[in-house]
Amino acid sequence: MRLLILSRSATLYSTSRLVLAARARGHEVTVADPLDFHVVVSRGRPSMFHGAGPVPPVDLVLPRIGASITNYGLAVVRQFDMMGVPVLNTAIAIARSRDKLRALQLLTKRDIDVPATVCARTPDSIELALSLIGGAPAIVKLQQGTQGIGTMIADTPQAVSSLLETLWAMGQDIILQEYIVESKGRDLRAIVVGKRVVACMRRQARAGEFRSNLHRGGLGVRVRLEPRYAQAAVAAVKVMGLEVAGVDMLEAKSGPKILEINSSPGLEGIEKTSGVDVAGAIIDHAERFMAKRAKRRASKGDIAIEHERRPRRMRSSTSAGSAPRLRTKGT
Repeated sequence: MRLLILSRSATLYSTSRLVLAARARGHEVTVADPLDFHVVVSRGRPSMFHGAGPVPPVDLVLPRIGASITNYGLAVVRQFDMMGVPVLNTAIAIARSRDKLRALQLLTKRDIDVPATVCARTPDSIELALSLIGGAPAIVKLQQGTQGIGTMIADTPQAVSSLLETLWAMGQDIILQEYIVESKGRDLRAIVVGKRVVACMRRQARAGEFRSNLHRGGLGVRVRLEPRYAQAAVAAVKVMGLEVAGVDMLEAKSGPKILEINSSPGLEGIEKTSGVDVAGAIIDHAERFMAKRAKRRASKGDIAIEHERRPRRMRSSTSAGSAPRLRTKGT
């Protein structure tokens, strides 16, 4: 299999682990920065260039799209999919998970529990918003963010008001979320590959910090998930339409509450904490993904993606006035 990993750097822990796991299984692997691709949008077959030449033949694309390059990274992933190249995590699925409010809306539509969340836009709506999530303290989040960046806690209504007004003035989209007291600065991170949880850890925030992210100094401990938590994680990933994802959950009195879903989860913390070869599990799933695709060449996939992928034939009002079709060089 010719595998292309989209990543800003081949030296990143997660990227290098995926490369090693794939090569250990006999696959040909290339790592390329999404920003180095040139997307060609024109009438005819979609195409792309990498550097000065067309993209070489690829069997499968594995995206590792960071938050800093979301828009262009998604355009590159979408173009591969439009060209008919299989993608492990489509652009639409990544976009769903990257937008926190959109993800929560989709989860609750499928009756998956999340912390009570309100999206407000005006100062006079803050009091009502706070009452809907149980009052202060409250969690304030940027709608786009990762690794705890853009996640804050406000202890009083006045602090909530001040923080929201400041962020609104900066043009930020904000969501207000209930603070789950019993979580006590800890959460669960589960890695879902395919339709199963392959690794899990409990993360505990360091003293004086409420965010449990390992990048913020949090401590990770290996745990075995209760069935209801594993089922919630797998269901959440399925709703997003992702093949590989990290799921963050809170342990509430009522059971699992999904915090967010990461389409490009870091592997270093979870592998070292759990002792599980997560990179190997992802490559194993990629092999099964390709084998399944080969058996049923016409993938059912995401309806929106299939709609985008199918070219529409347009009939000219007069055959004599129809324009010649432009052919573009594709891969």
